Amino acid sequence: MSELATLPTTQDEDWRYADSGWLAAADAEALAHWKELAVPAGEALVETRLAGEGVERLRVAVGRDARFELYAINAAGPYARLEVEVTLEEGAHFEFGGVTIGGGDNRQEFVTRTIHAHPGATSNQVVRAVQWGHATGNFLGRIKVVRHAQKTDAAQNFRAILLEKGASANAKPELEIFADDVKCAHGAAIGQLDQQAAYYMAARGIPPEVARKLLVQAFIGDAFVAMADEAQAEAMLERALAKLDEAAL
Repeated sequence: MSELATLPTTQDEDWRYADSGWLAAADAEALAHWKELAVPAGEALVETRLAGEGVERLRVAVGRDARFELYAINAAGPYARLEVEVTLEEGAHFEFGGVTIGGGDNRQEFVTRTIHAHPGATSNQVVRAVQWGHATGNFLGRIKVVRHAQKTDAAQNFRAILLEKGASANAKPELEIFADDVKCAHGAAIGQLDQQAAYYMAARGIPPEVARKLLVQAFIGDAFVAMADEAQAEAMLERALAKLDEAAL
């Protein structure tokens, strides 16, 4: 019932970087909806997503020794958020590759919560952001390791390239660890295109705009490296690169 649902605000930590105007006008009941997904023990599931305007929330239970892979492109606006909560059983694996890409005033977000609920599970998350204009790319990634989830191995990595001065990116990694025999790591870096590499390529006859696009392509490609299906990975990369036509490269 809508009267029981309340709208989040940017005062809520989980919505810290969200678009406050969009949230204020949103439907509270729709915003609270989660899509549920289960990967049975020993099985593998690979999903791809093209985020649309608004908020999409996905909750996934990954069974024992199962594998769930999710690859997503967030190129929508004015506000687009893909939120994923994954709970891992013993020996399960979660792989996430995401790209936010866009300009204008778009605000694009990936929010992940990875719960290592049993021993021996692994997870790896790679997120790349390419923004221009006054656009913002955000990644909020939380990893929780419960007390008995020994031998956990979890990692997340976020990098952003800002093509223009007005663009921005935010990363908020969180590790909540209650076990003592684990490997957990995170990294974040935000910067501009490697101009030295662009000059190097231009000196070998590659036009500057082509050189810059190739550099962005290599940067974005990191998010899809783990995809076993090379054709599918190439298709995802092409979809992301199609947004670059709007950028001032």
